[in-house]
Amino acid sequence: MTDAPRAPRRLILLRHGQTEYNADNRMQGQLDTELSELGRSQARAAATALVGRRPISIVSSDLRRAYDTAVEVGDNAGLPVQIDERLRETHLGDWQGLTHLDVDARAPGARATWRGDATWAPPGGESRIDVARRSKPVVAELVEKHEDWAEKPVVLVAHGGLIAALTAALLDLPVDRWPVLGGLGNTSWVQLSAYGNPDSLHWRLDVWNASASVASDVL
Repeated sequence: MTDAPRAPRRLILLRHGQTEYNADNRMQGQLDTELSELGRSQARAAATALVGRRPISIVSSDLRRAYDTAVEVGDNAGLPVQIDERLRETHLGDWQGLTHLDVDARAPGARATWRGDATWAPPGGESRIDVARRSKPVVAELVEKHEDWAEKPVVLVAHGGLIAALTAALLDLPVDRWPVLGGLGNTSWVQLSAYGNPDSLHWRLDVWNASASVASDVL
C-alpha cells in the first residue's frame, strides 16, 4: 500500500492597504509609511474576507502599513501577528520618496527597465532577485514549523514587489519570465498551493490579485 497523498499547503500573500504614497504614485520601498483612512477600511474588508479561510498563522513585514493590515486579519481570526523583517518591500535606493514622474524625469526609461528585468536594481537599491533571496527562506521555515499545515492557510502580509518576487521564486519561473506577474491592488492577495513532501515541494499558482482592481501605483 502507498500513503494517501496529503492535502496541499495553502499560502496566501496579502498586500497591505493603501497609503498616501500609493494614492500619490510615490515610490515607498522601505520607507515606513502609514495606512490612509481608505487603507484601513481596505484592511478591515480583507480581514473579513480572509477570516473565513481559517488561517493557522499570520506573519507580517515589520513596516507599519503591512503590520497594521495584518493586525486587522489577526484580530478577526483570533491569531497573533508574527513579524519578520525579511518580508519588507524592495529597497528602492535613490528612488524612495520620489513620484513616478520624478523618476522618469531623472532617468528616462529606467522604470521600464526595472519592471522588465528582475536582475536590475534602482541605484542603491535591491533587485527582485535580491528580494526573493531574502524572503524565500521565510516560507521554507514555515513549512518546517507547521507540520499540520494543509488547506487552512498561512497568511503572509507584505508588499506588492516582494509578493511578486517571492511568488516567481516559489513557482521556479525562469528569471526572464518574472515580469509576467503583473501588479497587485492594495489588499489584494495571491494564493499558492504546495504539493509533495517538505523536501520536494512543488508550488502552484491558484489565485493572483484576488478581490481587487490593479492600482495605478503598481502599473
